[in-house]
Amino acid sequence: MQSLPIIDVSPQRRASEPAVMAREIDAACRDTGFFYVVGHGVATSLQSRVESSAREFFALPEVEKAKVAMVHGGRAWRGWFPFGGELTSGAPDMKEGFYFGQELAPDDPRVVAATPMHGSNLFPTRPADLRAAVLEYIDALTDLGHVLLAAISRALDLDERWFDRNLTADPIVLFRIFHYPPLASDADRWSVGEHTDYGLITMLWQDPAGGLEIRGRDGWIAAPPVPGAFVVNLGDMLERMTGGSYRSTPHRVRNTTGVDRISFPLFLDPAWDAEVLPIPMSHVHPVDDPNDRWDGASVHEWSGTYGEYLLAKVGKVFPTLLDEVIPAESP
Repeated sequence: MQSLPIIDVSPQRRASEPAVMAREIDAACRDTGFFYVVGHGVATSLQSRVESSAREFFALPEVEKAKVAMVHGGRAWRGWFPFGGELTSGAPDMKEGFYFGQELAPDDPRVVAATPMHGSNLFPTRPADLRAAVLEYIDALTDLGHVLLAAISRALDLDERWFDRNLTADPIVLFRIFHYPPLASDADRWSVGEHTDYGLITMLWQDPAGGLEIRGRDGWIAAPPVPGAFVVNLGDMLERMTGGSYRSTPHRVRNTTGVDRISFPLFLDPAWDAEVLPIPMSHVHPVDDPNDRWDGASVHEWSGTYGEYLLAKVGKVFPTLLDEVIPAESP
């Protein structure tokens, strides 16, 4: 079975061999849209704090977790959801989760303007370290994301600050922690069904249980956990920007290990009001047939702001909650 490349993004490598690193990332983006990164500088102790707090939270009684349910997060779109509370392709996922984002004060202009998915987080009373660990982790992974986008800029023959100037000066940063119970080994269902991510890049930590698979050109590829590494994958906006040269690849999860699985992805996406347009490409890969996409939609035919794209996708994942907290605006 094909394996994914492991790319060293350490500061020494970035300083001495930026062109080599960019070529490696470019090849991975064109091939599968997935790769591992090591040398990222995110402390193992911080990852362990988030994992420990996540396991402690998910072990709480449901009535206690419900005190920070997503319905209480309002337009900020934060909080806990129960098993089956999130849909993929119309089917309930076999997981529970907790949504977080950048911690914004009530007087932040984006909060004052009632911009969806911007605001403060919901944190439970226990575990005590969850708030500090999550906020520190969001900052660390956001910094890493900007490093990766700078390398992708170089790979696309753009200057290294192109994303910061055009799309991510005020990015949407979404962080999730997920808990997957074990499925029966012969279960005819997935913990999370086939899907793609919506924005620019996703950085995923996963525990030893594994279960992640990605759809390569010749079939499904396992993406098992690699000690000390993050899995990085591209979202729909990078596929759109590059005319299909960079791939927003479908992926899925099935946990049949017999133990609980914990994972936590961070999504670094364009600003809410950013219009994501194609960039000039010297070598464009043929655009994938939208009929072959998991959702039957083409990111190349869509136009608008990233916020509009994101809301449309979220409406399919949490349709009831969307109507409750972000009602349709009058024309």
